[in-house]
Amino acid sequence: MPISTAAERLGMTPRMLRYRESLGLTPPTKEQPTGRGHRHRRFSENDLDAVSAGQELEQTYDIPPAALAFALRVLAEPAVLARVRSFGERVGRLAPAPARAMDFEKQKALRLLQRRESPDVRRTRPADRGHP
Repeated sequence: MPISTAAERLGMTPRMLRYRESLGLTPPTKEQPTGRGHRHRRFSENDLDAVSAGQELEQTYDIPPAALAFALRVLAEPAVLARVRSFGERVGRLAPAPARAMDFEKQKALRLLQRRESPDVRRTRPADRGHP
């Protein structure tokens, strides 16, 4: 269906639907450009369902379309997720990420090494054992 019909069924203007499309809040189109390179997108029922699901999220969480688009970006891009997580930890909204298994093993190995070094250090210093 053309954008004007799709927008009307979704309760928005064609301009708002184009805006949502520019934010990545509509499924990508598989249509090829026609004749002179122009492409008039046609919307399917599945497209309308997806846009409607996005609208429902926006209404439920009282967020604008741009916030939903950013949330999708955070989920899709690991580097953005890491920066947002770091910020959340800094402002106290998120607990620090749990230590990875390798980090845990490294810490355990360091503790064991410190225990081993401690008695050796004492043996080389008689004053530590109470001897003059």
